[in-house]
Amino acid sequence: MGVSLSHATGRARSGRRRTLRPNADINVTPFVDVMLVLLIVFMVTAPLLTVGVPVDLPQTRAQNIPTKEQPLQVTIDAQGQIYVQKKQVAMEDLVPMLTAIAKAQSQGAAAGAGGGPAETRIFVFGDQALAYGRIMQVMGAITSAGFTRVALISETPKGQAALTPAPAPAPRR
Repeated sequence: MGVSLSHATGRARSGRRRTLRPNADINVTPFVDVMLVLLIVFMVTAPLLTVGVPVDLPQTRAQNIPTKEQPLQVTIDAQGQIYVQKKQVAMEDLVPMLTAIAKAQSQGAAAGAGGGPAETRIFVFGDQALAYGRIMQVMGAITSAGFTRVALISETPKGQAALTPAPAPAPRR
């Protein structure tokens, strides 16, 4: 089978065969396809990178706390070992390490943004198999060092909606 690319009479206008020139345009379709695949891969793997120490969190139906800043993560695994941002620390080194990190973050923050232990948000991830006393021991050490924004993290049971918080009481006069 053959194809003639000349006019209907079978001849080119100038009497010779017309040759096709190579197309110099860039085809972006494969590039867009690859970028979309990479986007999907990063969207799927990003949530897996948030917590590096595997813990079995307790379940609750409480509503999530919205936050704009990146909190410090203190994790207590089922054996009672303590991790700060994926690094294992001893109980006696916990407060000095958190204080040093909070001080470094406050120096790196913009002027007027506050800083120090009182302004540093700390999320405590405690394994549900862990004794409640160990979690309270860690949280007590953190709050006694001046950290006031400490939250115990849990996960919502699958198939259940989060509860809405009760309205705040009216101020007394």
